[in-house]
Amino acid sequence: MQKHLLLGLAGATLLSLASCSKNSSDNASAGAAKLEVRLTDAPGNFSAVVLDVQQVEVHLKNENDPSGWQTLAFTPQAVNVLDYVNGKSALLVNTDFAPGDLKEIRLILGPNSHVVGTDNQRYDLKTPSGQTSGVKLKLDNVTLQANATYQLLLDFDVAKSIVERGNWRAGNDKKERYLLKPVIRLVAQNLQGGLSGTVNPAAARPQVLAIRSSILGPDTVSTFADASGAFQLRGLAAGTYQVQFFPSTTALTGQSAYKNVVVPNVTVTTNQVTSLGVTQLQ
Repeated sequence: MQKHLLLGLAGATLLSLASCSKNSSDNASAGAAKLEVRLTDAPGNFSAVVLDVQQVEVHLKNENDPSGWQTLAFTPQAVNVLDYVNGKSALLVNTDFAPGDLKEIRLILGPNSHVVGTDNQRYDLKTPSGQTSGVKLKLDNVTLQANATYQLLLDFDVAKSIVERGNWRAGNDKKERYLLKPVIRLVAQNLQGGLSGTVNPAAARPQVLAIRSSILGPDTVSTFADASGAFQLRGLAAGTYQVQFFPSTTALTGQSAYKNVVVPNVTVTTNQVTSLGVTQLQ
């Protein structure tokens, strides 16, 4: 079956700072960058909007050089974008990547994209003829650096992207009712801050959560302290965080119980690792 490109933007690509909920990943290969691609949505008047995402690609060279496209590690999947509103996002790609410049990004869609209307009927999404070559999402000044994390968020606007055919009438073939003309806001964030510290006693082995409020909702990154009590969170956006500690073990008989601890107003700065020092859990 022929694949179709996900078309974007109807206007200029917007590049701004934001982030979204994720789990900590501190295992990047030495010298590699970490690249995340996520999809989120602005709600529309449908019961479901499913994108049949087959492939995610980035372009590494000049715009007219077809050899510059590189396919990212991705498992084809159907994504109901209405499941990812109000700060939620679908993680499409989370991979190590060679440092360097990114020029463009695009998604490849399969034939099974569809919507479910408020009438509970399924309608295939059709891509208008003449646009199957796609309009790619351009990236301005995006450079992946070694040992840093870069996040690309595709903010899909359902209300503007799903267009009803002007000549559609009830009783016609339902598969021909809607056209897919995606309007996507590209939100990019260079994630290079970090947090570190130790807990006492180390035997508490707490889960450590760093929570930052953003325009897309709470952004939560987590890890666990190691056997020595040390912890580190990397790939954080700059901002103010609340850091929470939840012991995963119980104290020995006769010892004071371990306690949950919340540390508010922790500032993370780009290109720096903020130290919390020692956090007492007893």
